[in-house]
Amino acid sequence: MSDYDFDVGIIGGGPAGAAMGAYLAKAGVSCCILERELFPREHVGESLVPSSTRIFKDLDFLPEMEAHRFPRKYGATWTSSPAVRPYAMNWDGLDPDCRADIRFDEREQPGVEQNYTYHVDRGEFDLAFLQHANKLGAEVYEGVDVTGVVLGDAPEIRYRFGRGERSARVRMIVDASGRRTVLGSQLKLKVKDPLFDQYAVHTWFEGFDRGDGPAAENIHIHFLPLVNSWVWQIPIRDGVTSVGVVTQRKNFLGSKESREAFFWSCVRSREDLAARLERARQVRPFKEEADYSYAITEFTGDGFMMIGDAARFVDPIFSTGVSIALNSARFASRDVAAALEQGDLSKASFGTYDRTMRLGIKNWYDFISVYYRLNVLFTHFVQNPKYRLDVLKLLQGDVYDVAQPPVLDLMRAKVREVEQTPGHMWHRVLGDLTANAFTDAV
Repeated sequence: MSDYDFDVGIIGGGPAGAAMGAYLAKAGVSCCILERELFPREHVGESLVPSSTRIFKDLDFLPEMEAHRFPRKYGATWTSSPAVRPYAMNWDGLDPDCRADIRFDEREQPGVEQNYTYHVDRGEFDLAFLQHANKLGAEVYEGVDVTGVVLGDAPEIRYRFGRGERSARVRMIVDASGRRTVLGSQLKLKVKDPLFDQYAVHTWFEGFDRGDGPAAENIHIHFLPLVNSWVWQIPIRDGVTSVGVVTQRKNFLGSKESREAFFWSCVRSREDLAARLERARQVRPFKEEADYSYAITEFTGDGFMMIGDAARFVDPIFSTGVSIALNSARFASRDVAAALEQGDLSKASFGTYDRTMRLGIKNWYDFISVYYRLNVLFTHFVQNPKYRLDVLKLLQGDVYDVAQPPVLDLMRAKVREVEQTPGHMWHRVLGDLTANAFTDAV
């Protein structure tokens, strides 16, 4: 009789945990997924980036994505009303409204044949993906609340199920518990992001006028006149649109308003957007997300690793969350399968995963930091044919293969020039969210 219940115990059944379970099951690895909630569950984060498609293809999940008829996402749009200062001027060839549109098919993406990704109802998507992992052979247990882990020569995952306290004996543990970060919290590896302290309040609307033309079904990012603040607009389906306000937490706390009142006061700073929202019907209660950017100092250790949001969470301005979760599972599963085969589950066996994810997350982080420091610069670069495809590569989610993408170096250099030149026409619109936009923290 085996000394273990499973080779690998996975904490969490969201996209990272489900993908990890699916990859391992396909590789013939015995694994279980322990999920605290009962799916379907409501969850924010409804828009994907194209790098997710590789994982769906690997795991034979693309037919199911199509069967669910999730809205197709062909690109992204960033807007600022001409009435919104400080963008109401013509700078260096920029249009007064600073609008930028990109389509994913402008750049060929290796390993991705389709020219679109998806907007998803996360409740429906997460359930379907977890069920798919189960079909592939991962054992899935819902309503299981993991209370802690035992590491060392005899790893265990301890959990509550109903009124009982139980444990699962495994050869190694993968933490995919999302922002709960079970292992990161237990091992005191979680640290608050030194730069980002964002706050989001969001809901769904029915009957919102998304506009006309091919860009109507894009994800839209609408700049607000509040520094480092924006609104997302994401099609869900059947005329339902997710809308969320993201700003610095201090702006919300300083307003002393309820989250509903704060949402509307932010939206009404964009009259064009507010007028359309006020004609729509709200179909979900307001929800909030706060203090959600953090780092984990160590992704891996002897007999364990962390993936997805359990390893790192950064601001969602470019819809990176699910993509990072899926890709982390893709890279991690390779190291885990090889380590199990070789009988070596030491930290050193997971080095490829660790290095790859740190590289990719740092590129995302630097991109987001540059954006918040001077978002008009982002609009300038994405509109410039010389740099457009390099920026598009980042927006497609291909961030794991180059240590320092040249376009990021150029953007950083431009920000430094603006910072050091008080008379520069962009100097007064430098964001104050990042006093140092180029930290090495991951």
